[in-house]
Amino acid sequence: MAINGFGATELQLVLLRRMADFQPALVEDAVLRLGATRAELREANKRWQAMIRAPRFPRGGARYTAVLGPPGATAARRIGDLDCTAHQWALSLWPELRFEVLLGPAELGAPLLNEWLVRPPGSPVPALRTLVDLAPWTCVPDDVGAAFPSAVPREGTAPTRFQLDLQAPDTDGRLHSCTADFTWGLLQEVRVADE
Repeated sequence: MAINGFGATELQLVLLRRMADFQPALVEDAVLRLGATRAELREANKRWQAMIRAPRFPRGGARYTAVLGPPGATAARRIGDLDCTAHQWALSLWPELRFEVLLGPAELGAPLLNEWLVRPPGSPVPALRTLVDLAPWTCVPDDVGAAFPSAVPREGTAPTRFQLDLQAPDTDGRLHSCTADFTWGLLQEVRVADE
């Protein structure tokens, strides 16, 4: 499904546009895998920005249904005192992940709370034991949080970004304080504070 020629490929280009700030080489490869060009990546992002600001374009989670079609999975999720709903779609670039839109309670108008890549229940989780294992594009915040339970979440530097502060060992077992940067929920880089 697509709205005005904007579908899953174009949305993936939008996700890649923000990831290019961290991982231009990985993004270049992904753009080619989508059969697109850098110019099409820029155009998709420009169109997306115009669409989400247009008064008649669907708001909140409905914008993703308009672009991606009905979600492949929907689940109720309790966050604190809130009864939320998660919608997930498969995307070709990240077949082991799902693009998830988390919506707040219906009685509050189902506000869009989060939109990012997640690992679906039951899928294999990468083994994350050391800093070396925290490679770009290999994991999502839940993976890192489970592997390093003392990780502390922080707001990222932009709406599509998220950070985790954590302590992780190097291959010699020495602990390092680090910050893991995620864009659209996908790990982009890990900065070691004590180097």
